[in-house]
Amino acid sequence: MPNTTSQFEPGRPVVLRGGMVLPMTEGREVLDRADVLVTGDTITAVGPDLEAPEGAAEIDATGGIVMPGMIDTHRHMWQTAMRGYGADWTLTQYFVWYYLEHGKRFRPEDVHAGNVLAALEAIDAGVTTVVDWSHGLQTLDHADAAVDALRSVPGRFVLAYGNIQAPPAEWTGTPEFRDFAAKLIGGDMLGFQIAFDVIGDPSFPEKPAFEVARELGAPVTTHAGVWGATSDEGIKQMYDHGFMTPETVYVHAASLSADSYHRIAATGGSISVSTESEQSAGQGYPPTWVLREHDIPVSLSMDTSVWWSGDLFSAMRTTLGADRCRMHLEAHNRGDTVTHCSLRADQVVEWATRGGARAIGRDDLGSLEPGKKADVVLIKNDDSPVSFPVLNPYGHVAFQAQRGDVHTVLVNGRVVKHEHRLVDADLAAARREVEATVEYLRSSMGEEAWIKGMNPDIPETKVLDNPYTYTDFRSDATRTR
Repeated sequence: MPNTTSQFEPGRPVVLRGGMVLPMTEGREVLDRADVLVTGDTITAVGPDLEAPEGAAEIDATGGIVMPGMIDTHRHMWQTAMRGYGADWTLTQYFVWYYLEHGKRFRPEDVHAGNVLAALEAIDAGVTTVVDWSHGLQTLDHADAAVDALRSVPGRFVLAYGNIQAPPAEWTGTPEFRDFAAKLIGGDMLGFQIAFDVIGDPSFPEKPAFEVARELGAPVTTHAGVWGATSDEGIKQMYDHGFMTPETVYVHAASLSADSYHRIAATGGSISVSTESEQSAGQGYPPTWVLREHDIPVSLSMDTSVWWSGDLFSAMRTTLGADRCRMHLEAHNRGDTVTHCSLRADQVVEWATRGGARAIGRDDLGSLEPGKKADVVLIKNDDSPVSFPVLNPYGHVAFQAQRGDVHTVLVNGRVVKHEHRLVDADLAAARREVEATVEYLRSSMGEEAWIKGMNPDIPETKVLDNPYTYTDFRSDATRTR
């Protein structure tokens, strides 16, 4: 049975008491032993010893960290039913499996199953808003299934409509698509983007899709700078035709030239960095080290659970690691030593919150301020020795915390997780739905193809000849006796 918490009935104010609050306003502000008051769907006050309305539900945040809900700007939620299946894939194997061979097998109910599981997984990890980069929408029935799934879970989502089985000019050009999009554009709990890639063909076949997006007023999100797939030419085409806007989100952008980064910076777009993905799949080196040089806004994302984790704690941690690793490598190649880190823990926490809000055009999200939407996360785990001491709260969030430390989550003022358990979430139903999808995919592929897809060939490697190999001296001594 789903866990229910009757003390948080709709409309009842909620106050989180005595936590270490990271409001994510300008600067590295920390409010120690402060409260956050939520009334309806709004944060109404932040500060010490707040007076709460009579009958408000109180949550003890003592010893914990209170921060804004995290925002993932690029997650292929429909693929979550295949969690971990592609752990040993390269990007090439991902493309072959989903784009060419088996992605077309997914039925509307399979998209629904993946989206439900991904949505529950997100709020469980304190990710209160997710851009569903839904490029498995082969038909409007698939799209309806994706939306139904997102609406069934009390999180905040943006459906980024895509279809990898057809050219974007084809599926965006239909009246049915326009009608579907018009119902979601500007939504609060469920917004809308258009998701497609620019392949760099000289004829610019994506131009009609951009024109539809402009006509509808829908932002475009695109996989840019993916090694071997999307390149500087696509950026140039977008720029030359006036399709690069402040609302455009460029995903990965890991293998672009300085010229492309200049174009993105000049037109005000932002980049969604999926460090776990880039450092493993092969899109290019995670680009935050160069994005900072161009002053390009950054948000974070986890890409897909077919490979990686579904939380932004991992995204923050790996992003800090990759950025600092590149900084050291560049310095060592110059015969130099890094003495001070440029990318700091508070910056990646900002990218996971305010950066995401900016990317999706939601200035009412991403920080804990009066008047903002009440998407709030409490990190607290009294049963863990890692929960104390909290000396550097930004460093604690970025390097120490994990999804099991997420104590309470509010989305739009509603408590959706409390005391480490999801509220009113039917995990048994989600499990049954996903199991049916896995059974269908496995049987339709056949056992041999299923096993082969999960276990790609291991390239042959050769151990280098070692010029220092020698015979053990004791063996030599034994032979001379």
